[in-house]
Amino acid sequence: MAQNPNKTKKPTWVIDKERARRAAAAETVWLFGLHAVRDALANPAREKLRLVVTQNALDRLGALPEGISAEITDARTFDRSVPLPPESVHQGAALEVKPLKWGKLADIALSGPGRPLLVALDRVTDPHNVGAILRSAEVFGARAVIATSRHAAPETGALAKTASGALERQPYLRIGNLADALIELKDMGYTVLGLDGTGEEELPEALEALPGRPLCVVLGSEGPGLRERTRETCDKIVRIPFAADFGSLNVSNAAAVALYAASRIRA
Repeated sequence: MAQNPNKTKKPTWVIDKERARRAAAAETVWLFGLHAVRDALANPAREKLRLVVTQNALDRLGALPEGISAEITDARTFDRSVPLPPESVHQGAALEVKPLKWGKLADIALSGPGRPLLVALDRVTDPHNVGAILRSAEVFGARAVIATSRHAAPETGALAKTASGALERQPYLRIGNLADALIELKDMGYTVLGLDGTGEEELPEALEALPGRPLCVVLGSEGPGLRERTRETCDKIVRIPFAADFGSLNVSNAAAVALYAASRIRA
């Protein structure tokens, strides 16, 4: 049968985008550990697919939400029942879920709950660091943590366990291009502060000059730090003051310090 000459072939970029969308729709995540599983079960926005538990873990989880049933397995064979990373501290509980959908950056940045305070991550790939940052962001009232879709820690069981429940409540937005997202935030009235040890101005001084302003704090990966275009997009590059000329903070610790300082200034 001859092809219709009027039917045009889709551009490669359109085909790639459709494939990525289908792959994302099919993606699932295994959460593990009693705390992470319990918080995910309690989250009505979380699409839950399969709950695998030992009897002891089920007893500790308590009553399950309506419509959720548990597959009970023996503790000795649990590791063979679900595809978890080696050495995962699962406590006999694992839940297969779909990644959360938090919506658009503009909607959360302009009208999300909490202070107009955001954290942006430039290629921070360690899920334990990102989980700890999500936990600090929730504690200090930030509206969201922003990271790129690629070259950043995805939503995983290890991230959720480190976040200690914050992943279910604290928006973790994945965007295509960080610099473009920062420009978008600046157009919304946000001041963007890049955190780096080479900054000429100290963080407390910079914050004191910005009372009441929407704020986004940007942190880079340990070692490389902020990329050049990210630095160029920031309004200022600032540093956390240290007591001596040695040592540095882990990125999650630096995020906690920056969020605390910002929350105090904005209180």
